[in-house]
Amino acid sequence: MNDQDIEKLTRTIVDALQDVKAQDIRVFDTAQLSPLFERIIIASGSSGRQTRALAQSVQSKVRDNGFGHPRMEGQENSEWIIVDCGAAVAHIMQPIIRSYYRLEEIWGEKPLPLPAD
Repeated sequence: MNDQDIEKLTRTIVDALQDVKAQDIRVFDTAQLSPLFERIIIASGSSGRQTRALAQSVQSKVRDNGFGHPRMEGQENSEWIIVDCGAAVAHIMQPIIRSYYRLEEIWGEKPLPLPAD
């Protein structure tokens, strides 16, 4: 995926998260760390209902913007839902799960600025 397309995909995911009031959204460039994806987006939802709504928002908006059909995992318990959008992966977590797993430390403690509109 070229730089312009990954930026559009990242913006689409961030917009979908913001539409449903995700908390503490962070974007990490993982292109040099993994051959599987170029961006990790981490966000928090305050409840199982909100994490499910956030994941569904990401899935719908990514699909509607022509980036394929993202796969989701974890919606059963809704503590941590992963939305695999190909070149970008969204991790939507409840705060206690997020603080326990600390993905930010794995993928680089310095997040990218959120993409501009």
